[in-house]
Amino acid sequence: QVQLVESGGGLVQAGGSLRLSCAASGLPFGLPFSRCAMGWFRQAPGKEREFVAAITRNGGSPDYADSVSGRFTISRDNVKSTVYLQMNSLKPEDTAVYSCAANSIGTTSTVQYQYNYWGQGTQVTVSS
Repeated sequence: QVQLVESGGGLVQAGGSLRLSCAASGLPFGLPFSRCAMGWFRQAPGKEREFVAAITRNGGSPDYADSVSGRFTISRDNVKSTVYLQMNSLKPEDTAVYSCAANSIGTTSTVQYQYNYWGQGTQVTVSS
């Protein structure tokens, strides 16, 4: 079965850093990880899920939400079937459950419905 498993979340003070990982496995035949664009989304308490970052299947053309641009970096390792989100200069407003998602089209997208598979998410809490 397809699985996207996030890790790396936790509690950090404002200004600190975290590195999230998302490992993919069990993708359908003919749809290797390297064919999927990958995205990160987050959902804070009482708010809608929002786009954070995305990266194309070959690791190019990263896309970021304005709120995280310059602080977060998305990257991927197609050999390890893993996508990463390096989060620096964290702010309390970054507190949310962060989920990774796979897009079989291979292009970056900020639209949730264009992602085929989702992880369960990992909690990131930034204290002030």
